[in-house]
Amino acid sequence: MSKQPAADDSGKRSFSIAFGIERLGLIALRAPKLAAAVLLLLCVGAVFGIQRIKIDDSLSQLFRSDTPEYKQYEEVTKRFPSSEYDVLVVVEGKSLLERNSLEKLRDLVTDLQLVDGTRGIISLFSARQPPENGRLPAPLFPETLPEGAAYDAFIKRVKDNEVIKGKLLSDDGTLALIVLALDPAIVGNKGLNATIGEVRKLMADDLEGTGLNSQLSGVPVMQLEIRNAVERDGLTYNIAGILAGCIIAIIFFRRISFMIVAAFPPLLAILLALGTLGWLGFSLNMFLNVMTPLIMVISFSDSMQLTFAARDRLIAGEDKRTAFRNAVLVVGPACVLTHGTAALSFIALQFSDSDLIRAFGEAGLLATVIALIAVLSLVPVFGVLLVRNENLLATRSIKGADRGVEALRAFCAWIAVRMVGRPGFFSLLALVVVVGLGVIYANLEPRYRLADQVPDKQQAVEASSRLDAKLTGANPIDVLIEFPKGKSLYDPETLDTIAAVHAIVEKQAGVGNVWSLETLRRWLAEKVGRSDVAILKQYVDLLPPYLVRRFISEKQDAVVVSGRVPDLDSSQILPTVEKLDAAMNTVRKAHPGFEIAVTGLSAIAARNSAAMIGKLNHGLTIEFILVAAFIGLAFRSVVVMLASILPGIFPVVLSGTVLWLLGEGLQFASVVALTVSFGLGLSATIHFLNRLRLEQRPGVSVGEAVERATVLVGPALILTTVVLACGLVVTVFSDLPSLRLFGWLSAFAMIAALVADLFILRPTAMWLMSTSERLKAAWGRRS
Repeated sequence: MSKQPAADDSGKRSFSIAFGIERLGLIALRAPKLAAAVLLLLCVGAVFGIQRIKIDDSLSQLFRSDTPEYKQYEEVTKRFPSSEYDVLVVVEGKSLLERNSLEKLRDLVTDLQLVDGTRGIISLFSARQPPENGRLPAPLFPETLPEGAAYDAFIKRVKDNEVIKGKLLSDDGTLALIVLALDPAIVGNKGLNATIGEVRKLMADDLEGTGLNSQLSGVPVMQLEIRNAVERDGLTYNIAGILAGCIIAIIFFRRISFMIVAAFPPLLAILLALGTLGWLGFSLNMFLNVMTPLIMVISFSDSMQLTFAARDRLIAGEDKRTAFRNAVLVVGPACVLTHGTAALSFIALQFSDSDLIRAFGEAGLLATVIALIAVLSLVPVFGVLLVRNENLLATRSIKGADRGVEALRAFCAWIAVRMVGRPGFFSLLALVVVVGLGVIYANLEPRYRLADQVPDKQQAVEASSRLDAKLTGANPIDVLIEFPKGKSLYDPETLDTIAAVHAIVEKQAGVGNVWSLETLRRWLAEKVGRSDVAILKQYVDLLPPYLVRRFISEKQDAVVVSGRVPDLDSSQILPTVEKLDAAMNTVRKAHPGFEIAVTGLSAIAARNSAAMIGKLNHGLTIEFILVAAFIGLAFRSVVVMLASILPGIFPVVLSGTVLWLLGEGLQFASVVALTVSFGLGLSATIHFLNRLRLEQRPGVSVGEAVERATVLVGPALILTTVVLACGLVVTVFSDLPSLRLFGWLSAFAMIAALVADLFILRPTAMWLMSTSERLKAAWGRRS
């Protein structure tokens, strides 16, 4: 069957399903050597563009948008630069409060203050004793620690200290938290790696021999781990994509020249697309990091189809220029259409409220256009320049090296015969299955956890989990209080407002480790016996500026009451945020003019994640309709539009069902993966429908056309699906949970798309076309 010629296919239909766009590929074919020279220059420019790509490691990148809530969150992080720059040093062990351990822990705190790039430190050693005779309070921890019974009494005072208890020291005395404030300039550049490295070294050296376990968490550490994971993953995916494409191509084509023709255009498309993104100022993040395998997915399928088509024509006796030209004219329209459906998938992401997801959609759309031009132009150029002795392909000697392709064609023929035998039954079965899976998919609930955006094989997530268990959490939640005009920081009503908000926050279930100006007032009232404005101002002025800025704005026109919440799913955090916000209404009524808002990354995520995921999911539903209409318009056929619906939806609802069975729910990564996979998975559908259109001739039944189309395009579809699934599944080696989910779910959806193409599209297309012909015939007889 591989020798079946299709030299005149391009003339069998009076229209192009791509509206003639495929002819872009013929431009480079007119002067292949000149095209190769231009390609070389573009590649050089792309290399420089790639070097300009930066990494966006912000934890709030998913929620970055123009909404008032996010703008307020950004304003808070600027006015109160605390959590964004805090490294959380978590030290844990049963011997934590032993004399030797405390001395070494104090040595560590002293050394950490000397690390380049640090602004200050808060630890249990920051606590003070009550002041005596009007003098400044002495440190709670004396220079020389007591011994014996005096030491036991001292430890009891430490564990009962209100400033330390439940905030910097766990109630059972086995976990201590050290907050290391970094210079913002260090966090935003490459110096962060050296700073964190020095902190880790000091932890290992100073705590050696104590039996204590020490780990790092906090936003800067998470950002560094994200940055390192993104860089490492990018290298992995590039190597895996290159190897997968080359290995599959060489196995089945048995010629280096055909391997280059099939595999190199997608690889060069990756280079050109990434270079363009670099020149346009895009930054790598957890989604853009999968752009390499996605470009491979988008372009490799079409590159293989073009190469298969040209190879069949060479075997039929055509010269290489004519063979590759006709391959572009016959298969090129389907290539344009597959890239078009992929582009629609990326356009659908523009309806998201997240700047990150919209940027991913823009980058994907741009990469799709570049990949299309690269494949249509470079496959024929490489074919003309590299394929040698094409006349030998037309001899019988090629048969011995063609067993792999022939085996795949025999398998496709076996499937086609069975699918067209009972098209009505298989179509009805497919409809029932898709509807059943769709019901399960509809019950998926949105899910979001901050830990899913951070490498879970590193220290930060584990350290955060220990804080969740011992100190109520590591994720900050803030209540912003902005003063009305005429009210100062030390105005009695201002202080009453802060006190009321602080009391509500610390009583709210699920929130702990609450700090604010009220914390100092209470300590003064208890230890000094007075908390009037004069002494409060005196003690605030004594505190280092970096510590004051954590709770009081530089202009003293706003404060924050800061607490911590555990890293739970946003659906579990949302009730806490809503109750906290509702409780603030009593303070708002009692103190009109004061602007009080619950904010922080935890609050933003809890409020917005479900709505954003739901909106993306609704956009996917709209995409189903738009893509089906787009395919129907391109083929000028309602029957084709209807035939493409079930095989297009099946991979999405099946993947959703797998998520439901695993208890995963719909996350950002999964809904984006399904949105993109839907457009990419239709590649097989479009190539089959295009071939079926060309096989429909007078005297050829619909069943025969379906069988011929399956045999001709099936092997390339199977091979490319294997390559694409392998290219995507390499993401399971990532340290980022969201990226692993994106990868395996996309790979699964691609395989499901192939299953749908073989077992749903064939009988559905045949049944719809046969029914259409019968209806036309009946209508003709009536006329």
